[in-house]
Amino acid sequence: MMDYSKIVDLVKEAGTIVFDETLRTEIKMKGEADFVTAVDTKISTFLKEKLAVLTPDIGFMSEEEDYELEPVRWILDPIDGTTNLVYGYNLSSVSLALCDHEEIVFGVVHNPYNQETFIAEKGKGATFNGKPLPACPDREPADSLIEFGAGSTRKHQAELAFSIGREVFENFLDVRRMCSSALAVCYVACGRLGGYFEKKLKPWDIAAGTLILEECGGKAATWEGDPVPFDKPSSYVCGAPKSFEKLCEIIKKYNQES
Repeated sequence: MMDYSKIVDLVKEAGTIVFDETLRTEIKMKGEADFVTAVDTKISTFLKEKLAVLTPDIGFMSEEEDYELEPVRWILDPIDGTTNLVYGYNLSSVSLALCDHEEIVFGVVHNPYNQETFIAEKGKGATFNGKPLPACPDREPADSLIEFGAGSTRKHQAELAFSIGREVFENFLDVRRMCSSALAVCYVACGRLGGYFEKKLKPWDIAAGTLILEECGGKAATWEGDPVPFDKPSSYVCGAPKSFEKLCEIIKKYNQES
């Protein structure tokens, strides 16, 4: 049986790389409003090498690496929230999940700035900074905050995103734009948010967070209501049960029109 504590230690060690100022200022553009820094690439290389030693038979899939889609693989986002990193917003995370034949069986999301760490193992619950997480609070929509993913790299879809966002704003307490998918999903798990939605996300954005959320009784799906895939990009909506149901109701209407 794998010792996941060693994996968590590696993720936390990787997180210290964000404090290297020389790496943070090495910035490239992958596309419109799509940054990659030397922090991203160094964390990715560090974890790829360390995981290859600990788990040589497990594949590796990362935002910043070429990869082959192995049936059993690590799924890594070395920095989820790179734009936040570039601007010193301090809401970024290292997100690592273990995928076994399209089922996420382990996940860890670590924010190095405030040392908050969310962990889950399939069927064994989730923890926050070492303490068990209870079921996510199932508040009424009118009492719930919703993370609103507008997709800064897809401004051509702004009309759809903001139309949904406006109706969500009208039906929920308020919306937020923290712009770290992994943290957003974990915040739903621990009750800071009621839900989260975005038109297009990559597997590494939400693989670890989704397991953490589901281990807390939350729900996640594509905008079409299908299970979330972890081998390709997809739409995404998640939430505590009541907020999830209301978000799906709103999204379904707009998704049929788009």
